[in-house]
Amino acid sequence: MKNRIKVYRALRNLTQEVLADQLGVTRQTILAIEKEKYDPSLELAFRISRLFKVPIEKMFLFETEGEDQPLFED
Repeated sequence: MKNRIKVYRALRNLTQEVLADQLGVTRQTILAIEKEKYDPSLELAFRISRLFKVPIEKMFLFETEGEDQPLFED
């Protein structure tokens, strides 16, 4: 699942470690999510979206295999 965490984190000048502390996860978790190696739980995805005050569908972009475009556009 694609995401925009790194973009929103940069806009707020947050390090991965600071963001992880605010969410109660490890920096490695944030790194893995940003690199799309790990999909967050639904609860964590909502917590991330709420922290940045961004709708979840803008933070996370769901794509099915073989698709180049997200199912939902802005």
